[in-house]
Amino acid sequence: MSFYSRTPVDVPKVDTKFRKIVTALPVPESMEIIERLEKYEPISMSGQPPIFWDKAEGFQIYDKWGNMWLDWSSGVLIANAGHAHPKVIEALIEEIDNELISTYVFYHEKRAELVELLQQDTPDGLDKVFLLSTGSEATENAIKLARTYGVKKGGKDKHIIVSFGNSFHGRTLAAQLAGGIPALKEWIINLDPGFVNVPFPDGYFQEDTSFDLFLKSLKDLGVEPKNIAGVITESYQGAGPFFMPKEYAQKLEAFCSENDALLIMDEVQSGFGRTGKWFAYEHYDIKPDLIACGKGISSSLAISAVIGRNDVMDIYPPGSMTSTHSASPLPVVAAIANLKALKDEKMTENSAELGKVLKEGLIEIQQKHSDRIGLVTCEGLVAGMQIVKPNTNEADQKTAYKINEGCFQKGLLLFSPVGIGGRCVKIAPPLMITREALVEGLSVLKEVCNEVL
Repeated sequence: MSFYSRTPVDVPKVDTKFRKIVTALPVPESMEIIERLEKYEPISMSGQPPIFWDKAEGFQIYDKWGNMWLDWSSGVLIANAGHAHPKVIEALIEEIDNELISTYVFYHEKRAELVELLQQDTPDGLDKVFLLSTGSEATENAIKLARTYGVKKGGKDKHIIVSFGNSFHGRTLAAQLAGGIPALKEWIINLDPGFVNVPFPDGYFQEDTSFDLFLKSLKDLGVEPKNIAGVITESYQGAGPFFMPKEYAQKLEAFCSENDALLIMDEVQSGFGRTGKWFAYEHYDIKPDLIACGKGISSSLAISAVIGRNDVMDIYPPGSMTSTHSASPLPVVAAIANLKALKDEKMTENSAELGKVLKEGLIEIQQKHSDRIGLVTCEGLVAGMQIVKPNTNEADQKTAYKINEGCFQKGLLLFSPVGIGGRCVKIAPPLMITREALVEGLSVLKEVCNEVL
């Protein structure tokens, strides 16, 4: 709540097909709930717009006071198939009625179905799937596998994990060691020198997008390529979205192959149709060694996965690489239903098609406010606007939050700004959104930007 108004604000009422605002926001009756939450929860949990979810369906969110938002957040890139997809709900009810809700790592039939489904959409040779609970678990285990593989192949010197500046791989220890945001590492007193960051070739913060910079950076850091166990990168950096140049990605793949280092693609927020392809790394025409998945894998309950090469995934013997809720029945059936819905209803194709509409609309907004919107990036149904102080490249977090809050007051929901300095207004609607709803969302964003910028 600290970035958003605590005082209920009366705004012109909204009543359209996709949005409905009938009372002051935040809702006055909600303040008692906010106070209870603030009493018992850490302040870190109070960073989103003050909406109280009561029901979520498709690309719309409802509170219990009659308000309805058009959702451009997908939670946080979770609800790829939309909120409460009927097939997901049906699968969950069926499993609950079957009275199977927890199994540890004992076998159950649906687990076999899910790992097979996940494997079918990966390159030849990536045949093993390890199911977990969160995206951070997936990246942690990918890092663990890469280091174990490296030491096994090249001795203790071959343990270095290379990642990229401004990257985010989760909130647990190894995930944050690999991450490229210094502020998130301040709690780690003894930084592991086996984790190194090199510049990410985004073309915005880092203008040099040549692979030569990657090689030079390793040399400057004193890293010998033969000692690299793995390179981990988000398929697109969430602070943008920022993609690598295709040629760069292909040279990175070749570098990893030449030096027997594992190429790890972090698809936690980019997978399952988000960018108009099933996995975002497909934009590069490369083959990773390990893929970390999460978020949109189920469009609902917590589940994640690492998909990878047989020889890497089978390093650990029975019982030594598990997790308490790995492949728990409810998330598993939700994921199965979600993956089938994404394919049967051609949501990846919808993302690719509507991504063109989204990009065109955002560029139109940016052109009108080019002094304040430093950059627009968009691929499929994930996009971002970098909000800056007038005619500079300096982050303007305050204005980014004003845009976010203005959209919230008008019935368009986004999660709070992200990226370097909190400058990025991130856009990520469910992949089943309609053209009509997307265009209405763009009209709201345009209206707010005209008011704020």
